[in-house]
Amino acid sequence: MDRISLTSDLSLSRIVYGMWRLGDDADTSAAHVRAKIDACLDQGITTMDQADIYGGYMAEEILGAALTPALRHKIEIVTKCDIVAPAGRYGAARVKYYDTSRAHIMASVDHSLRLMGIDHIDLLLIHRPDPLMDHLETGAALDELVRAGKVRTVGVSNFRPWDWELLESAMKVPLVTNQIELSLQAHQAFTNGDLAFHQRQSQPVMAWSPLGGGALMSGANQALSDIMARLAAENGVDRAAVAVAWLLAHPARILPVMGTNTLDRIATLSDAFKVRMDRETWFELYTAALGHEVA
Repeated sequence: MDRISLTSDLSLSRIVYGMWRLGDDADTSAAHVRAKIDACLDQGITTMDQADIYGGYMAEEILGAALTPALRHKIEIVTKCDIVAPAGRYGAARVKYYDTSRAHIMASVDHSLRLMGIDHIDLLLIHRPDPLMDHLETGAALDELVRAGKVRTVGVSNFRPWDWELLESAMKVPLVTNQIELSLQAHQAFTNGDLAFHQRQSQPVMAWSPLGGGALMSGANQALSDIMARLAAENGVDRAAVAVAWLLAHPARILPVMGTNTLDRIATLSDAFKVRMDRETWFELYTAALGHEVA
């Protein structure tokens, strides 16, 4: 599988396995989680995407219970922090909020390292833009984590270009990626400047919910569903592979983050690379997603 370099010594697999639903599975045993990771590794998918909040602040611990030293060395771990929700260890919170203070970021990283039983995080993301962020404090904290070796590199999630520029202006370590919602269902970033901003700076973008939260599989957009079904049949894959191939075809080097608990579906995540996606096919799908032809 293709790999995308973030730094001179860190690269991610082109498809990332998203673990936001890890705690939703009826079977959260270490053996079952390892089977999911093994199914990913069999396809060259080595990057695992986590967040402290996933599973009510439990998903990292579920992953940690499954990790062995040998398995840890085969994967890259991405995790996120700054969302505080009234659940898990933050059950006493009166309201959901964001916290990008140094104290919170440091505590969150230490929690993540302990829960996953690891000595460093490969990529730490600030999960959501914080309207109360002191960029000088946040940037200094992220730099400190990299210097301390607790985090190899840092990025953000759901940031707009101005949010990115504000935070990076206070950092010595460059931000390396932005994880944003991107799919045939949520395609605004292709034209609102978000993707262009990162593409101009050769910064790869991670795409969360690349299947539109399942909406692309529901047939709600019948025209799009029909085209996806036709392309799936022509390429011997399912419709999900077509949707992911559409993202992979873009020159911005998008890394789709795929989340499923079904082993059979995990085993076919790389089928997206089997889909022939020329320019006309890409625009055929885009036109159906828009609901009208391009101007």
